[in-house]
Amino acid sequence: MDLYEAMRCAPTSRRFKPDPVPQEALVRALENARFAPSGGNRQGWRVVVVRDSGLRAALRDLYLPHWRAYTELTGAARMLADPESFDPARVRIVRRADEYAEGLAEVPVHLVVGVRLEDLAVTDAGLPRQSIVGGASIYPFVQNLLLGLRAEGLGAALTTLLVPAEVEVRRLLQIPEDIALAAHIGVGYRTDEWPKRLARNPVSQFAFSERWGEPLEGSEGD
Repeated sequence: MDLYEAMRCAPTSRRFKPDPVPQEALVRALENARFAPSGGNRQGWRVVVVRDSGLRAALRDLYLPHWRAYTELTGAARMLADPESFDPARVRIVRRADEYAEGLAEVPVHLVVGVRLEDLAVTDAGLPRQSIVGGASIYPFVQNLLLGLRAEGLGAALTTLLVPAEVEVRRLLQIPEDIALAAHIGVGYRTDEWPKRLARNPVSQFAFSERWGEPLEGSEGD
């Protein structure tokens, strides 16, 4: 699959077939994802591949309370309770996410992605705002992994709602204390057709020339 094609049509997949995921496909995706950049080339990513049905159910049980809290915080719970009062397209997205959360134990493969804390280059730690730079040493790997899974014909759903349950996840999967939980990816074969292109804002809305707000030449299209 062409790289740009993969970037344009790798959606979040929330409905999966029960078909098993070939081990060789996962290994190929991981094999190529490892070439992602990281601070100092420390390559601090660590991945636990979970197929066991009991562990998948346990991860679902850890995920659900944080999903439900998230729906209350964002107003998604109101959409689920009173869908007629909201935009149908938005309600459809929230319903899919809720179905995914409730059925998480049935998702064929769970990838629990962590990062070794000492390998993070956190250059914004001293700024008077929330730190974000540490993620630059793990999330390029995660995105590479998503694209690799797409190239293998596999759907994936990236979330971070297991992160608040980091202590329990560590205990469940015997993850060392120096590993921070960074992401959870559900993997399987999609039940829905692949989209031709995802809906995203045009370049002109977020990229500027020389100074903020100055139009970037050639970015007028959608």
